[in-house]
Amino acid sequence: MKKIDAHNHFWLYQKDRDAWITDDMQVIQRDFLTQDLYAVFLENNIDGTVAVQADQSEKETEFLLNLAKENDFIKGVVGWVDLKNENVEERLIHYSKEKKIKGFRHILQGENVEEYLANNDFLKGISLLGKYNFTYDILVYHYQLKFVIDFVKRFPYQRFIIDHLAKPDIKNRLIDDWRKEISAIAKHENVYCKISGMVTEADRKNWKPEDLKPYLDAVVESFGTDKILFGSDWPVCLVATPYKDWLNVLKDYFSNFSPEEKEKIFGGNAIGFYDLGM
Repeated sequence: MKKIDAHNHFWLYQKDRDAWITDDMQVIQRDFLTQDLYAVFLENNIDGTVAVQADQSEKETEFLLNLAKENDFIKGVVGWVDLKNENVEERLIHYSKEKKIKGFRHILQGENVEEYLANNDFLKGISLLGKYNFTYDILVYHYQLKFVIDFVKRFPYQRFIIDHLAKPDIKNRLIDDWRKEISAIAKHENVYCKISGMVTEADRKNWKPEDLKPYLDAVVESFGTDKILFGSDWPVCLVATPYKDWLNVLKDYFSNFSPEEKEKIFGGNAIGFYDLGM
């Protein structure tokens, strides 16, 4: 059984560029590179990762791609490309020649999501992804999720994945609207969900596994075990918990699931969704 962490980041920390890493996240205000994650993976018996963009530039995509070429444990890259650009297909053709680039992401949570997801240039860019077998990661907050439902309806054959359960407000125990909307999105066979980024949406200093359980219950009930992927969101998760503690929360939660289900959640679904070829 191959274990894949479907969501990690690498960066050479730059204070101005990485302004989203605020002072209350001081623990990650430094460089995080492959040797750091590889040591964590050895300790926790993880076989590979999908590296995900944290900056909106093709320079970021090239940075991650170069790391992937030098480190076999990086099995895939979710990069960034300007899907609104009139020359986007040329860029997709370019990246289609790089076997480790599996898909793209834009940090939608920082946008006017309703407006962005209705932009004709963006929609045209999304419509081209399937032609080159690229996935698309959707990063939004729970209160933006309602706009995603109509968006995914437009593209029934495009492989989408919701990052971090769409960041429900676990800290304040808000669940009803999020649960209804995540259930609606999960009905689309082409939409998957990463079980990641939860501890940073909880009370970072005082969270407990039982705080997360209602949200885990809802996403498993909605998506089933064929469309959920384990991810850590390392190193961002470190602002709330060590890697091992997050992994153990999920190991405990899924302990009574069948071996086949656990194999899918902790690796098989990531290999299939991102076409990792393992």
